[in-house]
Amino acid sequence: MSRAAKPAADPAGRGRTATRVKAVEEARDQLGRTAKEAVPADPPSQPQEIRPSSQVTLAEVQGHEGVQTFISLADKYLGEIGYTEHGFRHAGLVAKIGFNVLHRLGFDDRMAELAAIAGYLHDMGNFVSRSLHSQTGASITYDLLRDLGMSYKEVGVILAAIGNHEEEFGTPVNPVGAALIVADKSDVHRSRVRVKDPTLFDIHDRVNHSVEHSFLRVDSEQRTLTLELTIDTELAGVMEYFEIFLSRMIMCRRAAEHLESQFKIEINGAKLL
Repeated sequence: MSRAAKPAADPAGRGRTATRVKAVEEARDQLGRTAKEAVPADPPSQPQEIRPSSQVTLAEVQGHEGVQTFISLADKYLGEIGYTEHGFRHAGLVAKIGFNVLHRLGFDDRMAELAAIAGYLHDMGNFVSRSLHSQTGASITYDLLRDLGMSYKEVGVILAAIGNHEEEFGTPVNPVGAALIVADKSDVHRSRVRVKDPTLFDIHDRVNHSVEHSFLRVDSEQRTLTLELTIDTELAGVMEYFEIFLSRMIMCRRAAEHLESQFKIEINGAKLL
């Protein structure tokens, strides 16, 4: 019995296989890069636009039953474990500051509104757990925004911003996220302290209670974001402020750089950064 003839050579098939192998090797090399080797993409030189726009507004987000419920629960939970206020006051302020940052720096109105929406929702995951609340919050936010009819494109921008707003592992990945970081870290004020008895203050309570006034000034011409603080140094010193907020200020600097701006700090009229 004669052997079956071997199939004819398939140069095209071998070519496709070689191409796939090369692609796999290149992907493996990319994934294997160290942090130092991974060069981040440069921030956009021009304000970006998100297309298509779904036109879901901040007011619609604020009126969603799930949003109202989860923010309330998050603030209650954090109060139980001794954290400062993270409720509707904080959410509303961060939303307002985030919008102002992008608006004054020349980004389009829709991008600024997405920053406001991200700012309002960013701490919602705290009702599940303080640990990894940014990732939990991003997951919860997906269903809520899709329920309101927001496009996948815009949902993705907001989820990336919320998931990267904590200094332990976050990084500014888009303009909305950069604005959220600066807005969130700028909310330092005595009104956030829950404890009424000063003898029971920890360092976070003491520093927040010492801040009589805080304001993030956005200079569109100089492209600077300046956190202006008035601190009662009898209650807490400037060094105590930096002791607990240094990592946050470094994150703000990186966020400002993503927006092609500079982050500065002014305490009691003195420029410190």
